[in-house]
Amino acid sequence: MKIALINENSQAAKNGIIYASLKKVADTKGYEVDNYGMYSPEDGCSLTYVQNGILAAILLNSKAADYVVTGCGTGQGAMLALNSFPGVICGLVTDPSDGYMFAQINDGNAIAMPFAKGFGWGAELNLEYAFEKLFSEESGQGYPRERAVPEQRNKKILDGVRENNLKDLITCLKGLDQDLVKGALGGEKFKELFFANCKDESILEYVKNLLA
Repeated sequence: MKIALINENSQAAKNGIIYASLKKVADTKGYEVDNYGMYSPEDGCSLTYVQNGILAAILLNSKAADYVVTGCGTGQGAMLALNSFPGVICGLVTDPSDGYMFAQINDGNAIAMPFAKGFGWGAELNLEYAFEKLFSEESGQGYPRERAVPEQRNKKILDGVRENNLKDLITCLKGLDQDLVKGALGGEKFKELFFANCKDESILEYVKNLLA
């Protein structure tokens, strides 16, 4: 599994705790982590939570990443932004039980975390334990296990609703301010990581033309 780490500007990005905690857990599972940018307010390129949603949607729909970990001050804005796009199901994870139940019940492909609210002493432990529970088992098995069948049925219903209601990604992106989209792809590592991992030719062509 390839996990992409992206972030709105945040003081929490400065000390590397988020990346280190995720990488530690991912290494035990044999997963790769691509750090697309953990920006602090002092960095020249910082993303709004809306741009987090744009970047996450491009990475997931192009299959450049299998999973996205992101966040903002409270995690709420990033979650809402990511869920505004097709092909993305994002949950708010604030603690280990959130991580485990989101994976088992909702079987999504992205999480948003609060990187300012409550982000103090012991934060690295909460992050590490949340990532451990999020990736502890194959997702979508249900919680509690006896609820697996109705929960899996509800997930299929939700997938059908989203497919009906949300347009294809490129149509969505072209309807946005193109400078906003371009800004979401402005991280120093984006081109290196995305062009090496993108598996969707139409999204690849759109991104190349946008950044030309």
